[in-house]
Parts: sequence; C-alpha cells; structure tokens
Amino acid sequence: MGGRPEPVTRPSKIFGWAALFAVALLVIVPVLALLSKAGTGGGGALFWPAIRFTLLQASLSALISVALAVPLAKALARRRFTGRRLMISLLGAPFILPSIVAVFGLLAIWGRGGVFSDLLAMADLGPLDIYGLKGVLLAHVFFNLPLATRLLLQGWQAVPAEHFRLATQLDLGRPARFRLFDLPILRSTVPTALLLVFMLAMSSFAVALALGGGPKASTIELAIYQALRFEFDLAGAARLAIVQLLIGLTAAALAFRLGRGAVFGGSLHIGYHEESRQIWPRLLDGVVIVAAALFIGLPLLAILLNGLNGLLTGLPPGLFGALKTSLIVALTSTLLALGLVLLLIHLINSVQGGGRIELFVMLLMATSPFVIGTGLFILLNPFVSPFALALPITALVNAALALPLMLRILRPAMQRAERDYGQLADTLGLSGWSRFRWLTWPQIRPELGFATGLAAALSMGDLGVITLFAPPDTQTLPLLMYRLMGSYRMDAAAGVALILLASSFALFYLFDKGGRHA
Repeated sequence: MGGRPEPVTRPSKIFGWAALFAVALLVIVPVLALLSKAGTGGGGALFWPAIRFTLLQASLSALISVALAVPLAKALARRRFTGRRLMISLLGAPFILPSIVAVFGLLAIWGRGGVFSDLLAMADLGPLDIYGLKGVLLAHVFFNLPLATRLLLQGWQAVPAEHFRLATQLDLGRPARFRLFDLPILRSTVPTALLLVFMLAMSSFAVALALGGGPKASTIELAIYQALRFEFDLAGAARLAIVQLLIGLTAAALAFRLGRGAVFGGSLHIGYHEESRQIWPRLLDGVVIVAAALFIGLPLLAILLNGLNGLLTGLPPGLFGALKTSLIVALTSTLLALGLVLLLIHLINSVQGGGRIELFVMLLMATSPFVIGTGLFILLNPFVSPFALALPITALVNAALALPLMLRILRPAMQRAERDYGQLADTLGLSGWSRFRWLTWPQIRPELGFATGLAAALSMGDLGVITLFAPPDTQTLPLLMYRLMGSYRMDAAAGVALILLASSFALFYLFDKGGRHA
C-alpha cells in the first residue's frame, strides 16, 4: 500500500528493531528447541494417524465451507432485504466467539441431547452422534463458513454496478454473466479462502479436544497435547510440532502467492446489481440466506438460553477467579501486542525492505500456538517448571499471534494518516511521540479500537497454550468450562459459557466503541 515515507526518530527505530528481534526470538528459539529435540525419539503411536486426520479434516473443512459460501455470498451480494446488515454482522460473530463456547452451542443443537436429536426421537429415530470427523467438520464449517462468505462477498461487491447494468442492456444470459463476472471473482477469491480456512481448521485445538479424540480422530495439536501432558514424550511432541509448522507455512506461502484480486476497473458505484426478478432465483436465494441464518443463529440462541438456565442453578466454584485470570491474560496480551505492532509498523514504514518485515510478521498466522508453546515447554523444562509460568506464557503467545491481525488493520490506517497529514506535520516540526499523539492517534483511533477489541476477545476465549501449561489450581474461563464439560456438569458449563461469551463480546465492544468515540 502506497503512501509517503514516515519520518522516524532514532529511538523509535531502535525500539522497532528491538520489537522485531523480540518477535523473531519468540518464534525462532522455540522452533530451534523443537529441532534439537525432534532427533532424539519417535513421534508416538498417534504420529501418522494424527497427520492424516489433520490433513483430511482441514481439507474437507475448507472445501465444504467455501462450497457453501459461494451461493450464500452471491445471494447476499445481489439481494437487498430488511435485516441484510444484521445478517452480515451475524457472519462476524463466530470469529469472536470462543471455540469452546461454540462447541457447547453446537452440541445443544446437534448433539445426542440436542434439539434435532429430540425431534428425531419423536419420529422413533436414533439420536445424532457428532463426535469424531462429523463433529469436527460441523464445528469448522460453523466457524469458517461466515469467514469464507465475507471474503467472497467482498469480491462481488467490488464489481462496478455499471457492468451489471450493461450486461442487462445487452441481454446477456446466465452462462455469459457467469463467464464475465462470477468466474473471475471465484478465481481470485476461492484459492485464498480455501487456504485460509485450511490453516484455521488445522490449528483449532479446542474443537478437536471437545469433538474429536481417539486414534481415528486426533489432530496434530491433540497428539501434541497428549504427548506433553500424559506421556511426557518431548521428542514426539517436537516432531509433531515441526510437521504442523511446515504444513502451516506451506499453506500460508500459497495463500500469499494466490491472493490476487480480480480487476474490473474503477467506478463511482460499486455493488452487485440484482440480475433477475424471476421468482425461482429469488426464492432460492431466500432459502440459502434463511438456512445460513439458522445454522449460525440457533447455536448462539442455545448458548444464551442454556446459559441463563445454568446461572439460575448456581455458580460453579472458582468462577470469579477464572474470570479475573482471563481478564488479566487478555488485557496483558492485548497491550503487549499493541505496543509491538505500533513499533513494527513504524519500522516497516521507515526502512528499505519493510515489506519483507511485514511478510515475516504475517507468516505468524501460519504458526500454531501449539508450535510455539511446545517449543517453549521444551526450552524451559530443564531450568524451571513450565507449569509455574502458565499465565505469562499464555499472554505472550496470544500477543504474538494477534500481531498479524492487528498489522493488517492498523498499517493501512497509519499510512493513510501520513499521506493525508504528513506534510502538515513536517511543516509544524512534529516528530516522535508528538507526531504520534497529535497526528497519528486521532486518525487511527477507530481502527485501533477495532484491532485491540478483536485481540482482547480472541485472547479471552483462547483454549490453547493454557492447556499445555496450566496446573490443576490455575484456570481461565475457557479451561474451567472445558473441565466442567469433562466432568459432565453441563448446567454449570452452560453458565460459564454465557459468562465467557458475554465477557468476550464486552471486551470487543468496549475497545471498539472507545476507538470510535474517544
């Protein structure tokens, strides 16, 4: 993205290089620890089954999510209806929703004791069983269908409306419209969407932990967890983590290479033009939209209703301690990520080869928290008990993995501010902290609030690294909820799920609103 170079003072550049060094250290040192340990043992009994299942479920999750997203995105692009904005906003909910809470909602609808199993029982049919591959795919589609839809929807909305009006005037049929409009959009968006969903599905530990399990349904991350927590097989965990890293980096590299948008030219009016008022296309689009709304909305409604009922039955012990711990970890990781990303953006904008620094930070998206966590576990174990550092390590890893997301949101905003007001700031002699306070901060405040809100919400609901390090007397809200589900205290787990959901959305809302109205 273009823009005038940003003047950076020497201290800012030093701090920027220090931030880059710290991030590189956090990634490279654990990987080196994995490499050093991987050669001293095998991968365990789950090594190859876990790799095969991970590749299978991630590939199927990507194919199913994107295949369903194509008709949904097209329907949302070409139809205007009451509640359309709400529907598009609903598509963003699963991204913030803690994974373990989403699993609870899906079980309430699709599980053996869920709504659909009860309906089947009325027809003397057996209950649904969503554990194993079926359940993992269901959860991943729930999470990633909205994301894939948003990616594809951006492609259709980028087409100038004049192109569709011209196609109507020329009386182009459906095959010609597909060749001229839909096919270029799909070519430009589908590969990136497939690879992004593949990466996310490959590293969704909480879903596999709650709905997978067993030799036939264990992912690489689940096998790492078992190797560290139950078998203490450091070599096996290291080998699995290296495989996870290599697969993620390969998918990320392909996503960067294929991530090119279709070009349709400029326009004053952007947006898909409704191509037909015939009843059948409109009816089909309506069915697709309603089905998607129910698929996403029903688990959210179940979380709300079951959570309220669970809270009425009493609060589980340790709830407020777990809430306090989660808030501390989320706020710490968010503030740390914010400081690092601002320093990195200043550095990227001020040095030759800044794009390579940005690429390195973006590749963190391909680095599973389990890869970093396993490396840190191996690194710390000879010197100090990793379990004693559960919370600081969780906050640190969450901060590192929030950097790519925050960088993507904040860097364009900072470049825009410098492009629009940089010359004026130069004339006034503003630099360093004064320049950031009076120029950059007011211009990037909305994006800053949005980015920090996402980072805080994601950290609040994370059930990943904490499972590797947490001793029995330490727990966050997601970990408490998982332990309650494991002991079949489903009413108590429902209450914790509602509190966790409310906390995550409250953090996002407060940061986002603070950015827009500060």
